Amino acid sequence: MVASSTFKQELLLREYGRNVQNIVQYILTVEDRTKRTQLAQLLVNLMGRLNPNVKDIQDAQQTLWNHLYVMADGKLDVDAPFTLSAMDYLNDKPQRVDYPKNTPKYMHYGSNLESLIEKATQIQDPVEKEAAIISVGKLMKVLYRTYNKDSVSDQVILENLRDLSKGQLDLDAALLEKGGLFDSTIKTSQGPGNNYSNSSNQKNNKGGQQNKYQNNRKNK
Repeated sequence: MVASSTFKQELLLREYGRNVQNIVQYILTVEDRTKRTQLAQLLVNLMGRLNPNVKDIQDAQQTLWNHLYVMADGKLDVDAPFTLSAMDYLNDKPQRVDYPKNTPKYMHYGSNLESLIEKATQIQDPVEKEAAIISVGKLMKVLYRTYNKDSVSDQVILENLRDLSKGQLDLDAALLEKGGLFDSTIKTSQGPGNNYSNSSNQKNNKGGQQNKYQNNRKNK
């Protein structure tokens, strides 16, 4: 059973891509249960777009949640809308997995995101298309910060999105001005650089206070 489980996990990894697996691992590190559940739901929505064949399966949403549960090695603790089980998937007959043929333009986003962007360009309804762009942007921001702990602006994400969609996906600049458009309600941990910066600022403040004290003594 262990060998079968490992094999099926590898199939899911190839089906959804390494970036999806990285997000799964990140979700497991989020301590807040509510935030963990929110990000899991966002990922399930993405998985449904990456694997449209699941829509033809009865109880498609439950299947996607079970896929997520398997990729998390059964360690996913969230408020899921279904009872999570790995056994339904592990007992399924394996499906043929297509290997990606092209190298993604931005490695940290991956080829699956490019496929998702291509599908978003085909949406005709303006309201639905705008919602899809925002959802993709949120995912891009999570993927970016999974690989790079430095903060990234919504403007950079949108520029990358324009590039990957060959200018077919764009948003009104007024939406970006509000700020936080692509935030996913999950705050990734920052790298050591910020801690160093804060430490330096504290030292500079202390130094300024000491100089001010010495100058006051001289004036007296």
